[in-house]
Amino acid sequence: MSVGVYVNFDGNCQEAVEYYAAVFETEPPVYMTFGMGPEDPSYPMPEEAKSRIMHTNLMIEGTLIMFSDTFPGMPFTVGNNMSLILQCDSKERITKYFEKMSDEGSVDMPLQKTFWSELYGSVVDKYGIGWQFSYDENAK
Repeated sequence: MSVGVYVNFDGNCQEAVEYYAAVFETEPPVYMTFGMGPEDPSYPMPEEAKSRIMHTNLMIEGTLIMFSDTFPGMPFTVGNNMSLILQCDSKERITKYFEKMSDEGSVDMPLQKTFWSELYGSVVDKYGIGWQFSYDENAK
């Protein structure tokens, strides 16, 4: 199990991550764009969203930091654009932690299967901190 940092940008994620990769001399980042995800005919993806970064990460001095762009139209405030992500190898613990955090928090996305995780959800806790919960059978 690990807790990491997730940083959001408003359309300039790739530029920022390439800058960080150069500064910290990391491996070149690999990008997943929103356009690479499966299409949902009920919710067609706007053209401007397709090239935005859905996920990438860098290993900086032994710490994994994850990054993405917001989806067009989502609220974005510099300074509030970070969340904590808990990756855990136990569906039972993820569910327990998510439910406890949800009791006094606000659920942004209920725990559910996604194309990148068997169990994923997000909550803003009672202190205003964003948390992402992701099942990963290989989490350490």
